Amino acid sequence: MSFVECHEEPIHIPGYIQSFGYLIGIDAESHSITFFSKNIEDVFTIENTHQLFDKKITDFPDSFKSIIESDIYNSLNQFTRRENETYFDKIIIGEKKYHFSVFKSKTNIFLEFEEVLENPNKRISNKYDNFYIIDDAQEIWEQLLSTLSSIVNYERMMVYKFMMDGSGKVIAEKTSQNMESYLGLHYPETDIPRQARELYLKKRKRIFSDVYAENIPLLSRKKETIDLTYSGARGMSPIHGQYLKNSGASSSFSISIIIDDHLWGLVTCQNPEPKHIDLEDRVQAGIFTALASNAYSSFKSKNELKYRLELNEKSAHLKAEFLKHSNLLDSLIENKTEIKNLTEADGLAIISDENIVTDGITPNRETLGKIIQWAYENTEDDIYLSRSFLKDHGEKLGLDESAAGVVIYFVERSKNNLLIWFRKEFDEHINWAGNPEKKIDVFSQNGEEKHIISPRTSFHIFTENIKGNSRRWNSRNVAALQTVRDLILETSHKNYNTIKRLNDELKKVNEELDSFSYTISHDLGTPLTVMKLNAQMLLRSLTDGSEKSKGKINSIIEEIDNMAEMMHDVLQLSRAKHSEIELENLPTRYIIEKISENSKITFDGAKSEIIIKECPNVLADKTMLHQVFLNIINNAIKYSSQQENPKVEIEGAIHDDMVIYRISDNGIGIPDENKHKMFKIFNRMDNAKKFKGNGVGLSIVYRIMRRIGGNVDYESNKDGTTFILTFKKP
Repeated sequence: MSFVECHEEPIHIPGYIQSFGYLIGIDAESHSITFFSKNIEDVFTIENTHQLFDKKITDFPDSFKSIIESDIYNSLNQFTRRENETYFDKIIIGEKKYHFSVFKSKTNIFLEFEEVLENPNKRISNKYDNFYIIDDAQEIWEQLLSTLSSIVNYERMMVYKFMMDGSGKVIAEKTSQNMESYLGLHYPETDIPRQARELYLKKRKRIFSDVYAENIPLLSRKKETIDLTYSGARGMSPIHGQYLKNSGASSSFSISIIIDDHLWGLVTCQNPEPKHIDLEDRVQAGIFTALASNAYSSFKSKNELKYRLELNEKSAHLKAEFLKHSNLLDSLIENKTEIKNLTEADGLAIISDENIVTDGITPNRETLGKIIQWAYENTEDDIYLSRSFLKDHGEKLGLDESAAGVVIYFVERSKNNLLIWFRKEFDEHINWAGNPEKKIDVFSQNGEEKHIISPRTSFHIFTENIKGNSRRWNSRNVAALQTVRDLILETSHKNYNTIKRLNDELKKVNEELDSFSYTISHDLGTPLTVMKLNAQMLLRSLTDGSEKSKGKINSIIEEIDNMAEMMHDVLQLSRAKHSEIELENLPTRYIIEKISENSKITFDGAKSEIIIKECPNVLADKTMLHQVFLNIINNAIKYSSQQENPKVEIEGAIHDDMVIYRISDNGIGIPDENKHKMFKIFNRMDNAKKFKGNGVGLSIVYRIMRRIGGNVDYESNKDGTTFILTFKKP
């Protein structure tokens, strides 16, 4: 006894046909008879069927007179030049009219017969013309079922659509009043396994007139199996037969719905009583189905064209917005909402180096870091797409419902430039036609008992709740994603030549700027000093009654001091970039304590509480180390000085081969929208403009930490900010 999966069952070579059909197979070269169905003796007058083997049809002129005289048989070579192309005729055998079909498959020519069945109830109108004027997909399929009911008139008729995972769903239905509705129900992939779907693509009309009728065996002297893929009377597998019986059907008829050369779905008809559909009616039903399929394809194409035109307009607008900015990061950040909406995502994260900017619903910063690390370790392609990211990786990465579905696009891996779109968890309920769980049973086929997946015995609604998935990323979402990708590549390419041309000039300008920075103290410092001295002298010469004038002169002196401070900071920024450095093992406590004391005086922070904990040594340049702590501690004390109980905490700790300092304050915090430009020169936050400063300090820190092999980062919320300085361990 062997075990056979549903998709392994050889349903194309059952070895028998259904009782309504009659079959003779002849060799494609010699035209000698090689096999036939046992029931041909019921139609043709033959004394001994075994005498037919290796003989020709023409060797029995009395028995096969109607075949020999038919137009198809007389032009057999012409009609069988191509594989699997069927031709039809009608012939009289005895006193009855039969359909006569001919096709070639591999090395055999098949001659099939079935009795003509008149259909007095058939009503054909010109409604099929309406397929192409219907502007609604659902209505197209409902119109098809209405049209087919006039031809085949089964008690249950359904349009069954295949899903991406091979399962199916009933999307349209027409039933008699006494039939249970299956509309909206899902069917597992095993109901129509892979090899069955392949046959539906090849043989597009399939009828089982009576599932309880005896099958008719094929007789042949050859050992090889006979491929009945294209036979209209091909017998059904015992599994399929049992499935239909379990569903309450005694007869079924199906027509393949082919869209763009793919099996999109089926028209599936079931009847509680045996019912045969005449070959002509089956062919006509296939024609109507093809018309509806083409109409649906046309409808989808028109909608797709409309969407593409709209997408092109959005892309052109986005391109214009991108080109307003000098670098890609700014382009992405300024248009983040549009980029998110373009793919119908719930959230977007823009990652560039250490910068992370989000829009919409996204995981927190820590979780984003885990997702980014996972992406680098587990993906190779530039684009990764998943609707089950939460289900597959949620526990390991600590995901929440905001990251059920993701699209990850690596703009440039080496620079840590990537975009991540997010979709929330989708509360998905699937109503199955019966419990889809597999059950093993024993079936007998060709005298051999086999374990095989048993068909369900119940088709009552079984509801499955699925967790951890988002809505599917459909083809339009993918097209929008590709548009964003192409837009990034195009705008980057347009700027490439300009950047390349300006690069040398930029280097020269930078050299001149650095030279200017080094001489700024001498060239501009002296005039400023003279201006300040004169202003102070003028102030002392004024009489006591000139308070208004004194105020104006004090303002002048204050602005001179601001200008001098700005020039000093710019000079320090240049030195941080170009000065020679010497890394050494440096103590930090004294530097931190001295800077903290001076800073309290400078920023009127007498009531500020400064807590200095462990201060391990670091590997750094002495001058640059002072600049780093000076700027970070000054900021901490300055931006917390106006709190009711200002507090700054400084602590260092050793982690592996690194020393990490955390300088925390309970100040004004850093708004999320400012995070991407925190370390840019002359950048100031909106909530910091009431404090004195020029936006250079953090740029100095950023450059210094990079030069000495360290890093600077921060965490911030409404309760304050923590700057994180990472040094090399001595």
